[in-house]
Amino acid sequence: MFSTFRNAWKVPELRKKILYTLLIILIFRIGCHVPVPFMDPNAVSSMFAEGNFLSYMDILSGGALSQGTLFSLSIQPYINASIIVQLLTYALPPLENLQKEGESGRKKLQKITGFVSLGIALIMAYAYYMTLRNSGALTYTAGFQGIFTGAVIISALIAGSSLVIWLGNRINERGIGNGVSILLFAGIVSRGPSAILSMMELVKSETKYILIVPVVLLVFIFMIGFIVFMNESERRIPIQYAKRVVGRKQYGGQNTHIPIKIAMSGVMPIIFAMAIMSLPSTLSMFIHPAANPETFWQKFYVGFLNFFSYNSPWYAILYFLLIIAFNYFYVSMQYNPIEIANNLRQNNGGIPGIRPGKPTSDFIQRVLGKITLVGAFFLGVIAIFPILTNLAFPQLGIAMGGTSILIVVSVVLETVRTLESQMMMRHHKGFLE
Repeated sequence: MFSTFRNAWKVPELRKKILYTLLIILIFRIGCHVPVPFMDPNAVSSMFAEGNFLSYMDILSGGALSQGTLFSLSIQPYINASIIVQLLTYALPPLENLQKEGESGRKKLQKITGFVSLGIALIMAYAYYMTLRNSGALTYTAGFQGIFTGAVIISALIAGSSLVIWLGNRINERGIGNGVSILLFAGIVSRGPSAILSMMELVKSETKYILIVPVVLLVFIFMIGFIVFMNESERRIPIQYAKRVVGRKQYGGQNTHIPIKIAMSGVMPIIFAMAIMSLPSTLSMFIHPAANPETFWQKFYVGFLNFFSYNSPWYAILYFLLIIAFNYFYVSMQYNPIEIANNLRQNNGGIPGIRPGKPTSDFIQRVLGKITLVGAFFLGVIAIFPILTNLAFPQLGIAMGGTSILIVVSVVLETVRTLESQMMMRHHKGFLE
């Protein structure tokens, strides 16, 4: 990886792209520290209890949300809009046709995603403003001053989210890698130094953590290696094309394979599961539970919130099962065994030892089911291991570490592959040489 970056730095064109990407990241981090007016920083920070939906969003925003800054919403509206549009392409025929139109259809889908993200940003900004108002984190809440405060805060959050999306698009056009992924990576990595400093302070304060903290760090290093191994692992289904003669030329006859990656869905199942599991604790921010529940519904509501608390073992179990379910759902949208079998038959291809048609699609479905199960267990273990560690040692505060590591490793691997492909294009000898 380091050799790839070193070799890319020697190419003038790639060096300009890397510097441009770093400039965009710098602008993004500056925006994460520009405060939105009329907020009480101390009251805003106290809202982010571990386990609610706001703490989850704060991790993806690089800590900007808990500080009440301009980029508080970060790229969350765009990520949600991308997920919604991607799901709708499988349900609505017009969007499905746009997806099949190639480059022109892709640009139209990007415009639709942009408008959807703007609407989601408006909804999220208003919801965040109402949360701040109900929590007493605003300077003015009544009269014209309250209306003006709400308009300023909502407008600033929407403008900040739009600017983040624009910065991500600039990386796509003139930088290296996927812009949204790079900014997400920058936000997560920016919290690394503060986490390390807090662990060092913890070691200084209590002697028992002198051995615990190094062991936890070694485990996380092992997790990074394990994530890299699983991200690069794939099951290859062999494909053989029949020979056919057209005139004096012979076509086909080559052997190839269909790669099926174990972690093909990436971090999306974890994001879906975390969003659902965080909704009950987020609900408690709007409807506060009674301190001494007396009625049946009050007791039920308190028990319901405790069931979805990080301190409950049922939370980790349900979280693990949701990740497996969403992984199967996401993979089923990406792979269609029947369509793959039909394409192989139309191109005179087939799997050795498997008859064309339904036997081929059934074979691909069985292989896909096994690989999906392995990938789902991999994502589940990565997601719940930090939660279990946090239950044992709550002072470390690493409940979201597994998801963060998975995102960081995935973005780094994707960026390295992009650099390698661009360097290969520049060093490839054409037929004129």
